[in-house]
Amino acid sequence: MSVSEAEGIVLAVDGARRFTAYVALPATGRGVGLLILHDMFGPGPPFCDLADDYARKGVCALLPNLFWRSQHTGLLSYDATHQDAWARLEAFDLDDAVADMRSAVAWLRASPSCTGQVVALGFCFSGLLAFLAAARAGVDAAVAFYSLGISRHLDAAPRIACPLQLHYGLADEHVPRAEIDAVAAGLAGKDNVELHLYSGAGHSFFNPVRPMYDAAASALAVHRIDALLARIA
Repeated sequence: MSVSEAEGIVLAVDGARRFTAYVALPATGRGVGLLILHDMFGPGPPFCDLADDYARKGVCALLPNLFWRSQHTGLLSYDATHQDAWARLEAFDLDDAVADMRSAVAWLRASPSCTGQVVALGFCFSGLLAFLAAARAGVDAAVAFYSLGISRHLDAAPRIACPLQLHYGLADEHVPRAEIDAVAAGLAGKDNVELHLYSGAGHSFFNPVRPMYDAAASALAVHRIDALLARIA
């Protein structure tokens, strides 16, 4: 069963602003909670589809609108100029985002469709958020794809005790190999961290509506995510 944002799932309220989310629940029983963190364009159809896919696997999935505090809270088109998306990111407050993720984690843990275990899953700018969720939002595991800027936040690494998967394409025009190497060096020796590299895969290789979608790399990544979810369960 899926419940859309329009049907009023509200995680928090601040004046006239509402922290809303899309929810996809398993048809029966309880499953691991999956906090899906959308990309810089907002919680669009690919992420709703991802939530629905995981609900069909028995997962309790939550997709919050991370830009609910922003001047422009809505979706931005993949086809339009990316200038607006980057401008919105420049004004984005990471501390507020951590607080919002804590609210989302609490909602998942309280859901009768969730086992109480929660995994954060992020992409691009929200790959960094998944990393921070592992350090500061109390999740039980985190998965980050083609993350922007984790190397600038490695001071949070000592606080990460839960399993963490990092997925990078080696043909990513937005995440240079120097970034990947810096992250790998900063997390070296942490047995709870898995670093997965995909030869020939570009940015957004996991997103089926983006030009750089890579079906083979995505299938392998899904296998790795599902194995992590099974361990957490």
